[in-house]
Amino acid sequence: MMGDASLRETRLNFKHLYYFWAAAKAGGIVRAGEQLNVTPQTLSTQIKLLEARLGCSLFRKSGRGLELTEAGHTALRHAEQIFALGAELETELGQTRSGTRAVEFRVGIADAVPKAIAYRLLEPALGLADPVSLVCHEGKFQDLLAQISVHRLDLVIADVAMGKQTSVKAFNHALGTTVMSFFAAPGLKRSLSAKFPACLDDAPMLIQGASSAVRQRLDLWLAEHRLRPRLIGEFDDAALMKAFGGKGRGVFMSPTVLEAETCAQYGVKVLGRTPELVEEFFAISVERRITHPCVAAITQAARGQLLKV
Repeated sequence: MMGDASLRETRLNFKHLYYFWAAAKAGGIVRAGEQLNVTPQTLSTQIKLLEARLGCSLFRKSGRGLELTEAGHTALRHAEQIFALGAELETELGQTRSGTRAVEFRVGIADAVPKAIAYRLLEPALGLADPVSLVCHEGKFQDLLAQISVHRLDLVIADVAMGKQTSVKAFNHALGTTVMSFFAAPGLKRSLSAKFPACLDDAPMLIQGASSAVRQRLDLWLAEHRLRPRLIGEFDDAALMKAFGGKGRGVFMSPTVLEAETCAQYGVKVLGRTPELVEEFFAISVERRITHPCVAAITQAARGQLLKV
């Protein structure tokens, strides 16, 4: 009994450690609380308990925010190793109900990537001979890079390549490109008398959010063609943008490779398409030489023009 009590006193609480790790990676307690769906007060209390257990401060105030102390940097480094090992353990011991080991595939999808495109890109991984256990997370690009940096994800799919300035040790793999098409509900299309792309001038328009890479290209393209549509709304969620477009609220842009399903699902018509606007997609992995079978299947399929119209 004395041995059990001694063990409880010396054992590190990994829930406290996880909350600390999440706050350190998110850059603050409030943001980490939003990601974990935990109140900042709860998160702060758990971190204070960890600090009391370790006998040192892990954060210090910096202006209105927090920054890691030297001890905090040390704790973060060990926490990343611990949670990476935990993820490896889950992968190695993961079993299907039939007793056959499934290949666990943990993917982060940047929120700017259309869901239908994400499915097309991931589909080759589901065709492997061995069973695959797919775990998908959607989020902001930078948040997903933080996850892959500590091996909590096997792959990130995004509409932009990882920049050289990032501290994350990972590698870009080009997956494919698609030109863009413009769509409008039938009634709105009939009201736009000019030919494409002139019909976009002064037309109501629904556009992707500012964080989307293709949005930046759209802004430049409109300026080059001296087109000034009336901005009705900006959307981070492409499906929501298309839903508004299907109700005739404005013209919207979507990958040409999805033309048929976009028209069928939202009841819209194609206004026109342009090869001057291209959306790119990338896979980001921690492997330079790919060994994960699911990542290999995806990148090999991409070489076969996965997004070809």
